[in-house]
This record gives sequence, C-alpha cells and structure tokens, in this order.
Amino acid sequence: MRSETVFPATVDTLVIGGGNAALCAAISARREGASVLVLEAAPEFYRGGNTRHTRNMRCAHDSATDFLTGPYTEEEFWQDLLRVTGGETDEDLARFMIAESKDMLTWIARQGVRFQPSLGGTLSLGRTNSFFLGGGRAMLKSLYRTAESLGVRVIYEAEVIGFDIQDGVFREALVRHGGAVVPVKARTLVAAAGGFEANIDWLKESWGAAADNFLIRGTPYNRGDILRLLLDAGAEPVGDPTQCHAVAIDARAPRFDGGIITRLDCVVFGVVLNANAERFYDEGEDFWPRRYAIWGRLVAAQPGQIAYIVFDSRSLPLFMPSLYPPVQADDLHTLATRLELDPQRFEATLAAFNDAVREGHFDHTVLDDCHTEGLSPPKSHWARRIEQPPFYAYPVRPGITFTYLGVRVGRDARIRMNDGRPAVNMFAAGEIMAGNVLGRGYAAGIGMTIGSVFGRIAGREAARHGRN
Repeated sequence: MRSETVFPATVDTLVIGGGNAALCAAISARREGASVLVLEAAPEFYRGGNTRHTRNMRCAHDSATDFLTGPYTEEEFWQDLLRVTGGETDEDLARFMIAESKDMLTWIARQGVRFQPSLGGTLSLGRTNSFFLGGGRAMLKSLYRTAESLGVRVIYEAEVIGFDIQDGVFREALVRHGGAVVPVKARTLVAAAGGFEANIDWLKESWGAAADNFLIRGTPYNRGDILRLLLDAGAEPVGDPTQCHAVAIDARAPRFDGGIITRLDCVVFGVVLNANAERFYDEGEDFWPRRYAIWGRLVAAQPGQIAYIVFDSRSLPLFMPSLYPPVQADDLHTLATRLELDPQRFEATLAAFNDAVREGHFDHTVLDDCHTEGLSPPKSHWARRIEQPPFYAYPVRPGITFTYLGVRVGRDARIRMNDGRPAVNMFAAGEIMAGNVLGRGYAAGIGMTIGSVFGRIAGREAARHGRN
C-alpha cells in the first residue's frame, strides 16, 4: 500500500522543476543552508525534463583538459552566440553567463557529474563542449543523488496549479498530488519548469495548424503551466513565442520524448528537398553545431512541414544514424517513388545540383572548397555529387526541443516584473528564462549552460534572500 506523501507546511526555497536547472538550484540553495523542496510534475521514471536527452554542455575554458582538446575563450563563445542569434540576445546577461560558465565544469563535477571524450561525426565539439559520461540520464542521477544526500526533498507527480503572488512577492503554491490539492508556503521560489513546447494548443496560437505536424523531442510534461502562472501574476515576458530550439528529426519519431536518437546530422552530406522535390536552403552554410537548430524552423515553413535529406553511399558512414533506417533504393527514380515524391521533379532537382557542384578537397571538419556555382540556393561547403548507388533518404519533420518565450531575469536570476521592478523573492533558471540569452538560433550545448549557470545563481540568491 502506497503511503501518503506529507508536504512541509513551509520551506525556505521551493524549486519547481526536475531537470538540470532545478537540481543545480536545489543543490546551490541547500549548500547555502536553506531547506529545499523540489516539486517535479513527472513520475520518478520520467523525471528531469529535457535534461534526460542531452549529451553535453558548452563552457568557456582557458586551456585543454582531459576531455577538451583546446581552449575556448569567452570572446569566442560570445562570437559564436552572437552569430547564431543574429544579435537577438541580452548582451550584458549573455556575456555574464559566459564568464560564469568558466567555473561550471569544476562546480558540476563536484556535484558528482563525470565527463568523457567528445563524440565524433559531424558534431565537431571536441574543443568547445564537454560530454557527460553516460549522457543526460547519468548526469541527472548524479545530481539527484547529491541533492538528496544534502537533504533536499523531492516530490514527484506534484503538479503546481496555482500561485499566491502579491506585488512581486511569492507566498504560496497550490500543488495537486495524489488526488488532493495541498498549499505549500515558501520564503523563496525558483521556477525551473521548462518551456511550453509540449502544449500543442499554445504552439498553435503562434504557428497555426502547422503545429499539428510538429514533433516534440523531449518531455511531454513541459506544458508551460508555471510560465503561464508567472506571466498572469505580472512577470515580464521575454522572447518571441515562435522562436524555439527546433531541429530536423526523423519524421517517424514518436510525437513526444523521442530524444536525441531521432535527430539527424546528415544534412551537410546531401541535399534537403521539400514535398515538391525542391531544395529550399543552403545545406553547407556553416558548421553543423552552429546550424543544426535552424532546420526545424526551415522544415516548418515547407508544405506539409516535411522534408527529405537525400545522399548517396559515400556519405552513409560519415554520421550517426537515426533510430530508424534510411529509405534506400538502387536508383533515384525508385527512391523518389518510395518517398512518394514526383520522380521527374526529384531527378531534375538532383541533376541540377550535380551539374552545379564544384568538388575540391572534401573535409567536413573545415569549411572546405566543395561548393556549387550558379545554383539557387547554393551549397557553400561539403557539396559532392549524389551519384554513387545505393541512394538514401531520411524523411524529417520539425522537432521542437524547447521554446524561448519566458520570463525576464537579471544577473541574480531574479524575475523582473511588468512594472520594471525585480520580484522580491522569485527567481528563474533554465528554459523558462532562456529567451533572455536566446532571442533566436542555437548552438550545441548552450541550453545546458543556461540551466547550470542560472540554476546555481538562482539557488544561491534565493537562499541568501531567505536568510535575510
């Protein structure tokens, strides 16, 4: 018989969420002496939000380490962020995050997280990103183990359905658990419950009917309930509701929770066609870690929100495959038929591409000289003729990782209110405030950086506020 969960009547710091940002906040607050309660809406097996599916984090560092091949300066990190966001970022907060990230690899290792050498293929992250030994699930287990050993209490299947917030002061949360609704008072609140990507109705408010064809790479529990409660209580919003981390994933993936194994990293090795068998963007514009997160939005703008990555046998060994095998054929006409595309248009598009290719020295680790001429859109790098059978294709749809609409915060991770004042005792970390840094675009590992840096700060500042 399952025993009844007893909630504390009050706690120093209430953390809502169960992923990387929430756990970093909980550990940080507890190490500052606060009593901490973590409320995770998911069951224990599915705890951790999108952190369950991650593999690495991007941090500035001054020299090579056991797992990083060289330095990654604060300025280079900033330039990479500036490039992918097109300048749509809070520069002061972004530079602050980058500076703080230099200490994160050491800090998070002290919480039990272990690292491994970087993966190969098209990721090209061996110098910039640290990979978690065992991936996101192993990282989460380490953080939970540390948090619980410090005395942090975690309650699962705890859905927050209401807040008592008056003039920027958090007083109480209403929590649905086991059929009952329980009030929980706290001196401080840390909101780390993710975005609203699993709320299809909310996505449709901005995307319209196209959102019905979106796949959600991560947890089905990130429905934006906490974000909505905060905005309704007067928190200042930040970010565009249509902007998100969206990649091209295998169209055969499940609607929710397909994770990293449904992502496809083969765009740079072939061409991408829409349902009309037409190319629509430069597949070789830049290194894949700087461009992979634009392809979800690109596919979302195509007819039926579907596209097809087409390549030949030379490219098959060069990337990590999806969970699902590619569609295969010995000739292009048959491949088009199996993809249910017009074979004549398909073959004409491939013929035009092949005619425009100017092959040089192919090297996917650099911006090589293999390109097209006289073709629109061009392929700027890694262009090779698609001519060696068998031929392959992956169908892809937009895979939404997390949304960028969130709450505005300052350097102390304190939520800002609509009247311009900082909240008295409310803080935020992770995807729920990522739009401060990510106005658009993405580079691999930055989501984990945002969660770790601002989670640590939010927990520390919440605990210190509670003491005072």
